[in-house]
Formats: sequence, structure tokens, C-alpha cells
Amino acid sequence: MPDTPKDHFERDLEAKKELLQACQRAKNVVTCSDCEKMFECDTRKSYVKAVYESMAKGHGGGFEF
Repeated sequence: MPDTPKDHFERDLEAKKELLQACQRAKNVVTCSDCEKMFECDTRKSYVKAVYESMAKGHGGGFEF
């Protein structure tokens, strides 16, 4: 069975994940919870938002952080 093409939500999620992982590598942490700026980090907030958007696929579910 061929792979289904990724929609823009999935592509955005992948891009945000790459940015998040690059940030973690740069700060030499394994997870965001190891970082002192976890709750104020725009990179993490953007990634979490992309996760919810990829799950909702644009159909509701407004999430506030």
C-alpha cells in the first residue's frame, strides 16, 4: 500500500518537531522538561500547537496555553 501524502498540518508538525529537536540538541537536553525555559519557550509552544492542529485537522478544538 503506498504512503498517503502528508497534509499541511502534518508537514507543519514535522517542521516544528525538527526545530524543537534542534533546540534541545543546542541546549544539550533530552526533553524540554530538562530546560529551565520550558514554560516560556516559543519553540515548544509552537510545537505543541502544531501537535493539536495535526490531530484536529482544522476542525475545532481551540487550545489555550
